[in-house]
Amino acid sequence: MTKIVPRWEWRTFGSNFDQGEDTIKKYECLSIRESQEIYILSKYSNDNTKIRDERIDIRTLTNVSDSNLEQWMPIMKEEFPISLNKVKKLFGHWKVNTPHFERDEYTYNQFMNELVNHHPDLALIKVEKTRFGYNINDAIVEIAETKLNGSEYKTLCVEHADPEKVVSTVKELSCFSYENINYIKAMKRSAGWI
Repeated sequence: MTKIVPRWEWRTFGSNFDQGEDTIKKYECLSIRESQEIYILSKYSNDNTKIRDERIDIRTLTNVSDSNLEQWMPIMKEEFPISLNKVKKLFGHWKVNTPHFERDEYTYNQFMNELVNHHPDLALIKVEKTRFGYNINDAIVEIAETKLNGSEYKTLCVEHADPEKVVSTVKELSCFSYENINYIKAMKRSAGWI
């Protein structure tokens, strides 16, 4: 079994990052990836839950450094249909009231239509991403063009297992003055929950 080495992440969201983006683009772009995902937001939890290709993935924030970097740890990856036991764990992570369960397992459509879509403390955010990947100072650096329920944003990100490498790379890219905002905070702002 592969050991998971959690990375430290710095990320920001906005409409324009001219200086930082121009500095990043001086390096070679190594990958371009497009994806469509659905994030499930909870009013009472900041866990990161997304569904892509009918696979649910949830990560939780485990550490915040003195430099305000964040370390996220995967806690569940499941394909649909998903067992009732796993569904109950999801609702536990979201810290919301559990609906009445009528099945031993749920397909993607059953899960969304019967348990999530109409829950008063959950919201769905459709996210479209075009991600441009770089390797700078051995750190993963990304520029992404995103749509959150149709609203357009850019996000810049630097990730590495060593937090000092993240900080030094963010400073070198002239990005440290930008606010560090993770996907959940950006989406809650977009949804009017912050």
